Amino acid sequence: MIEVYAHNYMKKLLKKNSLLWPHNLTLSRLVARSLRRRDKSIFQLEGANPNDYWSGVLIPLCLNSCGAVLVVTPSQKQRLFQVEIPKLRNEGLHLAVWDGLEPPTDEKVWVLNYEDFLNVYNQTSLCSKQFIFTEAELLTRRLREAMSIQVSSSDWDCLSRAYPLMSSVLVDLYEGLTQRLFSLAIRSNALVRLDLTNILALRDLLGVLPQPPKPWSTVLNATTGEWASWAQLDYQLLDWTWHLQPLEPLQTLRQLFVDNPFITLSTTSENEFTSFHEIINVRVKLGSPIHEEPIRLFLPYRQPLPNTECFAEHLLDQSRRLVLGRQGLTVILLDDDQLLRKLTSELAAEFGKRVIFCSTAPDANGIICCTSKWWLASYDQLPAPEQLIVGLLPISSLESPLTAARVEAFKKKGLDWFRDLLLPDLLRLLPRLVLPVRKNHGRIAILDGRLRARAWGKNVLDVLQPWIPLDRLLPD
Repeated sequence: MIEVYAHNYMKKLLKKNSLLWPHNLTLSRLVARSLRRRDKSIFQLEGANPNDYWSGVLIPLCLNSCGAVLVVTPSQKQRLFQVEIPKLRNEGLHLAVWDGLEPPTDEKVWVLNYEDFLNVYNQTSLCSKQFIFTEAELLTRRLREAMSIQVSSSDWDCLSRAYPLMSSVLVDLYEGLTQRLFSLAIRSNALVRLDLTNILALRDLLGVLPQPPKPWSTVLNATTGEWASWAQLDYQLLDWTWHLQPLEPLQTLRQLFVDNPFITLSTTSENEFTSFHEIINVRVKLGSPIHEEPIRLFLPYRQPLPNTECFAEHLLDQSRRLVLGRQGLTVILLDDDQLLRKLTSELAAEFGKRVIFCSTAPDANGIICCTSKWWLASYDQLPAPEQLIVGLLPISSLESPLTAARVEAFKKKGLDWFRDLLLPDLLRLLPRLVLPVRKNHGRIAILDGRLRARAWGKNVLDVLQPWIPLDRLLPD
């Protein structure tokens, strides 16, 4: 009966607010059914923005929340408490939530961020729970960041103090690794991969130490072929930080998803649960593309490729043309640190204080130069931009130790590492990057020549639909 009640409440809400995503009515029944049956469900929601389908998820939880764990980011949690729950309360629905690390003792929805979700998992407190992940197109990225481990020089000191008899051995290991890493670096503040062969002695030592302090207790389990390992060097302090991240966090947590029911909701066709097809009970593609105003896309023909000598000059010339005369906010995305800083300084020489680097305090007609990672994490704190300039398509670079390790693992399996790994990552990410501009009815410019020169460019253009070409830059 939970499906019937959820349907009726959602129907009343839609009558009062016709602007709600129309497929919430069907979604509420599907979520209610999955909660009742404890299914492993994947819902692909076409034509929906991430904030459109909250009602379709939360109304069933108001009626049946036993054993449900809602995993959210800090911004999602803020919206849940400040917008969505009060909205339900005005309709006479009360969602009881539990915001703590200990499991709720009664039937409340357990709200956890990704870090706490993993901590609770390590404490085996998630048995028999049913997980709900919204914005599941970013699930792997968020799990990987939450599972990441960082080891600094202070952690080495802590380990030495905990085991003074091993202090000299640890110092020799640390100094040996430091000399080796700095000898391999090709530039300051470089990222250098740490292969398993470089840390065999440390693994052997950690294996015999009883109860090493954090984060060493988790480092030993992470020094395997299923994790990427690299060092970030600091030439000013002659210091380095050790980073470890899982290559495929869903595979690392596979048994958790095999044992527990879950619901994932995403707005893209790229599904990160392809390797879980044998355990999925429900797979639904819901909705259809909503007829909305197409976004204007500036994509000139015959643009140079990123590996050509004239590409930096091309970026500067086109960015200058796009910025001239604009009265609103402009965001320039460039996932190449050296090229980004160069472009920022050249634009600042011409446009002055309007140009800022990775800052959330722009002028009304400001120009923010940033990476896609920074933009994805920060656009909720900024006014909607009038235009977005994508200097380089945000394809993960092989210079990244994490990407290099993932590609290497794909090669060992005989898979097409670009079309099976890097391209799907791009197609999941790009719609999220352009979402604030689409909502503001702005325009997008893509200055990467690969979009027209490569066959896979059509896949990229498809995920940006609906759009219309902007052939000339004319004054508004």
